[in-house]
Amino acid sequence: MSRKTIRKTKKKYGRPGPPGPYALLPTLLMGLGAFSNLWQGETSNPWVGGLGLLAFNSLYISVVFRGFDRRRRESATSYVLLAAMAALTFGLAIGYGGNWLLFFPLLSLACGTILRGRRLGVGLFVLAGCACAVAVWRGDHVSEPWTIGYGTFISGAVTAAILTLSETVTELRATRQELARNAVEQERLRFSRDLHDLLGHTLSVVVVKSEAARRLAPHDIDAAIAQVTDIESVGRQALTEIREAVTGYREGSLATELDRAGPVLAAAGIEAAVHRSGPPPGPQADALLGWVAREAVTNAVRHSGAAHCEFVLDSTSERVRLTVTDDGAGPGDPEGPVRGTGLKGLAERLAAAGGSLESGPGPDGGFAVTAELPADAGSGTEGATGTASGSRRRDRC
Repeated sequence: MSRKTIRKTKKKYGRPGPPGPYALLPTLLMGLGAFSNLWQGETSNPWVGGLGLLAFNSLYISVVFRGFDRRRRESATSYVLLAAMAALTFGLAIGYGGNWLLFFPLLSLACGTILRGRRLGVGLFVLAGCACAVAVWRGDHVSEPWTIGYGTFISGAVTAAILTLSETVTELRATRQELARNAVEQERLRFSRDLHDLLGHTLSVVVVKSEAARRLAPHDIDAAIAQVTDIESVGRQALTEIREAVTGYREGSLATELDRAGPVLAAAGIEAAVHRSGPPPGPQADALLGWVAREAVTNAVRHSGAAHCEFVLDSTSERVRLTVTDDGAGPGDPEGPVRGTGLKGLAERLAAAGGSLESGPGPDGGFAVTAELPADAGSGTEGATGTASGSRRRDRC
């Protein structure tokens, strides 16, 4: 998770737990007892004590503010400032005792903002033991020495726990935002691909049948009306498919697309043939190959100028391959807009399913599209009777 994303999340939601370093500044009130000793003249060398108190408070504020920025917290400067605080704490506590021993819990709290992991655990135990030892040696604090040690340990532990939880919640929120953004991008990509495949094919069919109706109208009005009727049927079917694509429930079918390919190609003056061998593909492969067949038909009608188009489906228990070839000129520049929208989108879909899509000039001229996918587990075997020997049956569309 990038720091930029985390910062945006903090800005949007605010920091969970402590709102920031300002929440830890009131703990400096623990030093009021030492300040009172200075004010009432109960401390020897008050100038030294006053400068020490000012330096400690300044270091504490600096360390606490650095603890809320991971980059600054993990820098060497933070550890230097923390070491300076420790030196001042030991010096003031040993030299003055009494209320000055309360600087140990403040030092522990500062350690909780900077240290993490094993360093924090070792540091707190050592600091608590030292605080207890100094309290025993001085013997002039109002409470028991063990309470100084306990307070020192618990101050750093609780602070570190709260800040760690705060950072974790912030990172989880940022992760959730990023996952949601990725999901939206994936859904947009899916919809754009479906819309391209649906509308590209449907509009191509409408154009071809409209041209056929225009050619037939002067000579055979009944045939022209039949083409217009087909246009109406294609339009209704397109509306249904677009609704299914919008709701995300559209599942293509290779058999359906091959059945539709015959009349569409025939209307464009293209003779179509289908060859099948092996068992039928599984549901996922069948749906993806249906999109490949649809795109291949669209390209043949719009770009190829072909006279013949052939569909060859070879499937085994492990792999299934669909090859569509025509004897036309193909979709033009393989890096052009056609490849960049339809075929490129299909290639990405098949790659995500563990397959591949290749397109380009055919072995005997024309244009060829070859899609290969792993066979789905549990795909049915019905319809494969008579094909196990590898013989192909030829159907005219």
